[in-house]
Amino acid sequence: MKRSQTRPVWISLAVLIAVAAAAPLIGSSHIDLSRAFARVSPDYDILFFARLPRVLLALLGGAALSVTGVLFQCMLRDPLAEPYTLGVSAGASVGAVLGICLGIRAIGLLSLAGAGGVLLVVLGIAVQGRRLSSFTLLLSGVTMNSMALAFIMFLNSLASFSQSFAINRWLMGGLDAVPYSTLAWLAAVIVPVCAVVTLRAREWNLLAVGDEWAASRGVSTGTLTIIGYVAGSLLTGLVTSLTGPIGFVGLIVPHALRIRIGADHRALLPCSFFAGAAFLCICDTLSRTVIAPTEIPVGVITALAGGPFFIWLLRSKRRSLWL
Repeated sequence: MKRSQTRPVWISLAVLIAVAAAAPLIGSSHIDLSRAFARVSPDYDILFFARLPRVLLALLGGAALSVTGVLFQCMLRDPLAEPYTLGVSAGASVGAVLGICLGIRAIGLLSLAGAGGVLLVVLGIAVQGRRLSSFTLLLSGVTMNSMALAFIMFLNSLASFSQSFAINRWLMGGLDAVPYSTLAWLAAVIVPVCAVVTLRAREWNLLAVGDEWAASRGVSTGTLTIIGYVAGSLLTGLVTSLTGPIGFVGLIVPHALRIRIGADHRALLPCSFFAGAAFLCICDTLSRTVIAPTEIPVGVITALAGGPFFIWLLRSKRRSLWL
């Protein structure tokens, strides 16, 4: 990449490092770092078992959702595409809601199973011979999304009061402290998958122009689209299984970056990884501090904070969001 393209990547990385360093220290309870690192409770417990795992989950989730938004917008050539457009998140939500209604504790596994089921169905519908139709992929994904949401509403109507409350709370999206072992395997999937799709940045640039253009330049468009959809679905399904659906991250961050740095995926993908992680971490910090000790679901914060910011970007910039 040229120097003009690498500069935004380094800036995004610097912002991420600053946010990641500050977020664990912000909260309703003051932390004495000397006591925390000396393993003196409660500072040690608050920092390393309450805040830090949650911050790390926010960083991984924001990075995954943002990169997925870039991929789906590129493959579908639709500026409104986001991680939840193609039904994977809704499938994950169906699995989680079923688990809540049936009293099964392994909600995360059921959520992953639901996401995987929708992934197979949508791919089965969209694959035509050896080709994958982006148009059919979009329509089948939107249809599965609508069907899954209808099934969720049906289950919610049959649920008890406590189950209905748990369902609605989960559907709002939220972050919580998870074991470090969970964060380790999540990072072991998210980071390599994002690295693989970033290495194909030149091919994504060609695909964003059109299937025919990419094919004429030697790109196997069907294979590349399958790779993108599977990668994006895997990232979305994993994050959703732990956090519930968190909207706006995969829509706002890629478009905000396109306005600032352009549509070249060689810079857009790594910047989206870093900026998406920082964005969700900031939103989660706000969710647990604005009206502390009560928490606001982070999905609400991403919409309330991201929506007006995105509208401001649209009003202040004349250049296209897409090209």
